[in-house]
Amino acid sequence: MTRYQLYKELRRHLNLSERRNIAFEQNKAAKYFLWVGVAFTILYLMFLAVPLSLAANESRWICASELMYGISPLILTVDFFFRFIAQQTPTQLVKPYTLLPISKFACIDCFLVRSMLSSGNLIWFAMFIPYALMSVVFSEGLCATLGFLLGFYLLIVLNSQWYTLARSLINTHIAWWLLPLGVYALIYSPWYVGAGAGFDRLCETYAHLGRWLPGWNVLAFLALLCLIAVVFFVNRRLQYRLIWAELGKTETTQLRHASKFAFFNRFGECGEYMKLEARSIMRNKNLRKTFIFANVFVLLISLIVSFTDIYSGEYMTVFWCVYNFAIYGAMVLVKVMCYEGNYIECLMVRKENIISLLRAKYYFYSAMLLIPLLLMIPTLLTGKCTPLMLVSVMLFSAGLIHFLFLLMAIYNKQTMPLNSKFIGKGSMENNYLQIVVEMCVFIVPIILIKVLEALWGATVSYCVILAIGLGFILTHPVWIRYIYNRMQRRRYENLEGFRATRL
Repeated sequence: MTRYQLYKELRRHLNLSERRNIAFEQNKAAKYFLWVGVAFTILYLMFLAVPLSLAANESRWICASELMYGISPLILTVDFFFRFIAQQTPTQLVKPYTLLPISKFACIDCFLVRSMLSSGNLIWFAMFIPYALMSVVFSEGLCATLGFLLGFYLLIVLNSQWYTLARSLINTHIAWWLLPLGVYALIYSPWYVGAGAGFDRLCETYAHLGRWLPGWNVLAFLALLCLIAVVFFVNRRLQYRLIWAELGKTETTQLRHASKFAFFNRFGECGEYMKLEARSIMRNKNLRKTFIFANVFVLLISLIVSFTDIYSGEYMTVFWCVYNFAIYGAMVLVKVMCYEGNYIECLMVRKENIISLLRAKYYFYSAMLLIPLLLMIPTLLTGKCTPLMLVSVMLFSAGLIHFLFLLMAIYNKQTMPLNSKFIGKGSMENNYLQIVVEMCVFIVPIILIKVLEALWGATVSYCVILAIGLGFILTHPVWIRYIYNRMQRRRYENLEGFRATRL
């Protein structure tokens, strides 16, 4: 079988595996919402092309190509972080082929090429093409326009390979976050280093690409292609080493002092499940890493909102306040029952076990909201937030938002590995229903607050969401039992899914 035949066969397998996925039906429904989101993204990018084009046409010191390439670091940075939502690493796709008599490098090559040729790499052209038609074609010519678009396509492809490399390393250890942070600190150095540092200096530095690539500079294109090839082959070797390291690993147990979490004893059976949640975070690598990321994001957002003027606008302050309180739910609670899928049979031994588990998770992550509340106290001193705003958003998160996340216990039926990262069968990155729920949680509260504020003012709007949050908090025994009853009606379907997606 040639490499091309293997590529076609693996592409067919991936299409079939998506249709045979345990969560295919719920993903199918959720995809409609995602396509609506993609459509709005495309419209937004097309709209964004208009002011950029007007700025380029009115500028007397920079041409249209140079302007767009001048802001290319911002575009590529946004592209890099948005890839975390859906793009998988090749090692997460190779496992079914590890025992077949085909070259593992050939499999990895096919998946890397697939990521380079993905249609997702073309989304940014919703902005590049209108911008080129409005500004580049008439001022620089058709040939320069083709060079302009080809140059950006190669940059996006390079970014996809850079993302794969960075994401794979980050999956091995949280300390690898220092690599992308260091790279972007270097890329943005003209903004803050040296005489005349600033955003204009950053644009001037990267505007040179706007002369070389649209001008079909051979050395510039060769440099880009060589850089793509280097990152590709580094990726190829790294993916191969990671998958075989995880397949061949041996578990080692280290004896250490284990906390008894005696504080939770006063809560009875619910307290035992709160102990289970705490111990799972401490002992299982994947859950621990997600929990650490959530705390880091809460800390960073709190510091940025409190001590900088980046998000000093009223709208952005409300947005990041809601986001900050929803992070724990969006990163951990939305995957409710996925980690428990590894031992779901044990939880179903007694009829009421899962009610206690859900109640314990609700109490645990509601209590965690005290962390962003305390970290955002400086915003009270700077006048960015009011006590009513912070308390109402916190209670709204503990009430309605956590209710929406716990609803996922009904539909989640893909087991997430507790420790293995690269060879899991049911990657949750393909659970589009979770993505839709997260999008609703981050968007709907902002719209609700702003609508109420426009109608009756800020004080009334925050009192309303405070009442909504308190309503859901006080009625949590009712809706937790409702979730449990819905889970019971789907228990055999969910059990089948959990078993099928275990390692």
